[in-house]
Amino acid sequence: MKQFYQSLFIAICLMFTTVLAQAQQTRGTIKGKVLTSDNKPADNITVGLKGTRFGTITTENGEYNFKAAAGSYTLVVSSVGVQGVEVQITVTAGQTTNVQPLSINTSMSELEAVNVTGNKVNKMATRKSPYVSKMPLNNLENPQVYTTISKELLVEQINTNFNDALRNTSGLDKLWSSTGRAGDGAAYYSLRGFTIQPTLINGIAGLTNGDLDPANIEKIEVIKGPSGTLFGGALTNFGGLINIATKRPKEEFGGDVSYTTGNYSLSRLTADVYGALSKDKKLLGRVNAAYNYQGSFQDAGFRKSFFLAPSLEYRATDKLTLNLDAEIYNYEGTNPLMVFLNRSRQLIARTPDELNMNFKRSFTGNDITVKTPVVNVRGLATYRISDEWTSQTSFSRSNRKTDGINQYVMFLGANDIDLSRLASYQNSTSTAIDIQQNFTGDFKIGGLRNRLVVGLDYLNQITDNNNSPYILYDVQNATINAPQYVGFNRPMFMNRLGASTAAYTKNYTVNNVYSVYASDMLNVTDRLMAMLSLRVDRFDNRGTYTQSTGLITGDYKQTAVSPKFGLVYQLVKDQVSIFGNYMNGFRNVAPVTQPLPDVSGTFKPQQANQIEGGVKVDAFKNRLTFTASYYDISVDNITRTEPVVRDGVTYNVTIQDGTQKSKGFELDLIANPVAGLNIVTGYSHNNSKLTKADINVVGRRPVSAGPADLVNAWISYTLPSGKYSGLGAGFGGNYASKNIITNDLRTGEFTLPSYTLLNGTVFYSAKKYRIGLKMDNLTNKKYFKGWTTVEPQMPRTFAANVTFKF
Repeated sequence: MKQFYQSLFIAICLMFTTVLAQAQQTRGTIKGKVLTSDNKPADNITVGLKGTRFGTITTENGEYNFKAAAGSYTLVVSSVGVQGVEVQITVTAGQTTNVQPLSINTSMSELEAVNVTGNKVNKMATRKSPYVSKMPLNNLENPQVYTTISKELLVEQINTNFNDALRNTSGLDKLWSSTGRAGDGAAYYSLRGFTIQPTLINGIAGLTNGDLDPANIEKIEVIKGPSGTLFGGALTNFGGLINIATKRPKEEFGGDVSYTTGNYSLSRLTADVYGALSKDKKLLGRVNAAYNYQGSFQDAGFRKSFFLAPSLEYRATDKLTLNLDAEIYNYEGTNPLMVFLNRSRQLIARTPDELNMNFKRSFTGNDITVKTPVVNVRGLATYRISDEWTSQTSFSRSNRKTDGINQYVMFLGANDIDLSRLASYQNSTSTAIDIQQNFTGDFKIGGLRNRLVVGLDYLNQITDNNNSPYILYDVQNATINAPQYVGFNRPMFMNRLGASTAAYTKNYTVNNVYSVYASDMLNVTDRLMAMLSLRVDRFDNRGTYTQSTGLITGDYKQTAVSPKFGLVYQLVKDQVSIFGNYMNGFRNVAPVTQPLPDVSGTFKPQQANQIEGGVKVDAFKNRLTFTASYYDISVDNITRTEPVVRDGVTYNVTIQDGTQKSKGFELDLIANPVAGLNIVTGYSHNNSKLTKADINVVGRRPVSAGPADLVNAWISYTLPSGKYSGLGAGFGGNYASKNIITNDLRTGEFTLPSYTLLNGTVFYSAKKYRIGLKMDNLTNKKYFKGWTTVEPQMPRTFAANVTFKF
């Protein structure tokens, strides 16, 4: 297999070389701009060649750029509620046809009003992504499944946090909230039976130890299945990944200021300002900012943050565009109540109710806080080499810090009554630098269209820890209110920490990943497409330097090869496609010191292999998008311990023969059946099992898999015309089946019950302002999340929002 992968990689590289030398220029490019009647860029306008499939939609800057076969055509500019414009053009093979700017008979304010009142066709759906396949493929052309959450949906739901935004995708569920702790303090989610964290912004590394603010989100892409081929193994897991696409600068001046308030002291102020920064409109800028504060429904707890996201775009020439973006996020808050269950004995309580706890108690104090400042900086240089080839050079630097007290509670003793409160003071900094170089091409060889990306990727991650040990502060009776309960505060904790003799963790870790990848989408016919992709990763862990010993330990190197194949056949051209894929993911495995000298402690990377098939629909002029898929993921090379007896002595040896299976199906529907009516819904079922593992967990569902069944739904209607146009309402919610959060022979099972959440909004959106009211958890449902932990969730909440636009 290794020789096969190497041969396959060489073949792709040879194909790329052949392409550069022999690509035939049989098509031409049509390029231009659409303006409103008041001479402003018109976005989301359809531009196409009459009687053909060639066309596109204008960008936020009113620009369009697409390819077509050589010939004479009628170029048509159209949109709902806009009178069409037609112009005759001639396309020459291998050349660019620059069309003079075209004006529609609608002003910017009128066009915005059309979008506000819901006439923008299926505003919740996104047809194309430059990130999922690292090249601009339409959803129907892509053999991989992904869900897009648009900013329009977040606005309609009056979204104030990232976790709630992710409720709008099938198959994804939050396992536990952000803790802010060093290394992995961001929230964890389950997807297709595996844990994931948000790690990518605009397709490149963007890490955090805390939460993310939604103020700068254009859309969220939940990319499903093992994605190691294009995104590597350091930033992804076998279930998929979360990519955040940020808002981009615009030519015209505009923006909005918004304020949201609600119960539990919610206070959120956001601003979004954009426009040209030079008279020639070559330099564009945008700034998003947010201040957010919210208290807890418990007796203590809060979350406070400030977010700033400046963005610049410089159009240096017709061929070169430079982008510079940043996110500056300052957060301080208390740790959420997560009740850790005992992991070494049979549990007495098996459900949250059996714990007999008052979950309105937080077991913390408002001065037991942690700060998690994050600074992400990204640069992008896009250079159009020719009509067929584009170069993109990307750079990102993420700096995340944990500074403060990480606190949790756990049942450590012989019963499920005495709850131990533990805490550590953490001072940790992690830095990630990611540099990518992609060459993308769109060309023909022998009359067959190829869309190819060839890339190089370098990822450097450094972690500097200076963390105190976790100390046991006290033990509280979880079922009663004791006077000592309120005695947990920062001064008392710092005094006890100072008296502790346990050693601090002071170390420094460096690892590098060097990668090369290629992916080609071949149009065998105008309906049949085949994708072939391959990635080679060289993982170089430089080890951990420990200050107390002066030694470097744990250094190792590992190589992983990750292939990907896909087929797409359009049953109905540009409307219905069936697809199948084989995708691979990998995870590096560090060596271990074995108790026996003749047993190797060096391992291979874990490998996940997915087979998936399904159908995608994009019909009725984008009014209906639908995806149905079935997947089967097999994971091998999982390490586990096994007892080995030598000379009457038992040794626990680490071996690498563990396996896991995860299979299921997903349904996603986004529809706009009539003007103003929008429907977003999804359903997923997952069956995960550890098929070869330690005797305590073999044959059981992993606790990281989350609920087996998930449903998300949202339906809204906005009056599209008339005296009350812009008035609307939305209603929806989520269902999650029971979740086994502890599943071990030694402990037994602990189950979180199933639940149904219902949410609703009412709003009025006009040209210059928007007002809205929302209520989440309408029925005040008591429900929990968890991953070997029990975490109570928010009860009924309401919020009121007012937004002024300019």
